[in-house]
This record gives sequence, C-alpha cells and structure tokens, in this order.
Amino acid sequence: MVLEAVMIVVDNSESSRNGDYTPTRFEAQCDAINILFQNVIQGNPESSVGLMSMGGKGPEVLATLTVDQGKILEGLHRTKKNIRGSAHLATGIQVAHLALKHRQNKSQRARIVVFVCSPIEDLESDLVKLAKKMKKANTSVDFVLFGDIDEENNKKLKAFNEQVKGSGEGSHLEVIPPSSKLLSDQLLATPILLGENAGQGGAGGGASAAEEFEFGVDPSADPELALALRMSMEEEKARQERAARAEAEASGQNTLETVKEENESTPLLGKDTEPSGDKKDDDKMDTS
Repeated sequence: MVLEAVMIVVDNSESSRNGDYTPTRFEAQCDAINILFQNVIQGNPESSVGLMSMGGKGPEVLATLTVDQGKILEGLHRTKKNIRGSAHLATGIQVAHLALKHRQNKSQRARIVVFVCSPIEDLESDLVKLAKKMKKANTSVDFVLFGDIDEENNKKLKAFNEQVKGSGEGSHLEVIPPSSKLLSDQLLATPILLGENAGQGGAGGGASAAEEFEFGVDPSADPELALALRMSMEEEKARQERAARAEAEASGQNTLETVKEENESTPLLGKDTEPSGDKKDDDKMDTS
C-alpha cells in the first residue's frame, strides 16, 4: 500500500459532547481514529501517523508522527479532558500541514484526515484559498463530516474538496449521518480506509458485480471482511518477502562454506605427525 504520513485532526469542540453518535461524538471519533491508525500502519509499516486537536482555544499537536499507537491513545485521553469552545478548521489544517512538512521521510505522501462534528465558522473563500495551497503542496485532505450535517457545512467542505482534489488520488469528503451503526463501522466502507476502489461496482449485483471488487467482496456490504482480507493479503505478502530474503541469505552462506582454499585437501602433517612429502633415507644421521 501507499507509503504515507498522516496527520489526524480530532474535533474536540463543545459539540463533540453530543450523544447522537454512540456513545458520544468524541468517543465515536476515538474509535474511528484507532481503526484509521491500524489501517495506515498495517498497510505499510514504514508509514506514520500523528494526532492533533482543533477545538478549545486553538489547535494543539497531541502526538507527532509515530508508529506507536500508545502515543495516539494517550493524546486522545488528554483531549477528552479538554472538550470546549468551537472548532478552528482552517488553522487546524495549516498546523497539520506544518507538522507534515517536518516529516523525516520525505518519500511519504502527505495526508491530513479531519473529523468535523461542529459548525464551521471559517469563511468559504478562506477555505478555498487554503485548499489551493494544499493542492500546490501535494497534500491530500480527507474530511469525515458527521454530527452537524447542515447545508452550510456541506457547502463549505465541498468547495474545499473540489479545489484540493485535482486529478490525483486522495482528498475525499465522507458525510456520515447518525444511525444504529458505529461511526468507525461506517468509515470502514469509505475510500478513506479502502482507497479509490471503495464502493465501486454499481448495481449490477450477483457474482459478476462481486468480481469487480478486490477479493470479490463488496466493501459497502461487508466492510470488516473486506478490510480483514486486504490486511491478510498484505501480511502474507510481507511474510513471503521475508522468507525469500532468508532463503537467499542462507543459500549465499552455504556457497561460501563449500569453497575450499587451494591445496586445502592436502594435510600439512602425515600420519606420523611428520611433515608430509617424500621421505629420503639419506636424511638419517650416519652413526657409523
């Protein structure tokens, strides 16, 4: 999968206390963020994930880019005690972009995933300008809009998405309304986790439609199975690569052991512990 550096922006504004998503909007984000972290790291062990919040007095980096899920969980736990104020969307994206600019591995694709569950106070014109800046910097921005799914929020995020998306992969806008399903379960079936092919295949139905999906499974019908199959394939591929490297190394070592030095087969000493070679009688001392 893609090698990437991902900054996740959590919405810890006062609106995240709402209980219309099980158990609350903030807790629903935490579950989804854990799933997203596992998806990124298991997809490519050299990828990294960071975490920041955008509520309260202003954005705060909670965990710099890491492969340690414990640091992400610690950041979410700290933020749970700091739910207040309104969300600062534009500033949060700018801080996330700055954090990605300082990533150590520049070959990682820069990506920002923003959870939005509160009213967006930024002007649409300002968001469009920011989107153009992100596109120029080759940074994709994904939005997970839930909670306050009103026309104004939709309009602003769609305007941002249209400007930042371009013709490349990434930069998705997913709107997830309240339902009996968990936010994390609904996120599993989106391109944010499954990539560009998620949800494709149309209404053809039957086996012919299933063949269009990776592994023959429709992610929208069974997202957990689709994700599990994909991760299993990546793990098996990595195992085969490790086995191939180990076999190559072992073969090289055996080749070195079978190479003998010149005349190595000729013993240095004879059977009587005397130097090997031709023995001559005239070497004996004449005692007569």
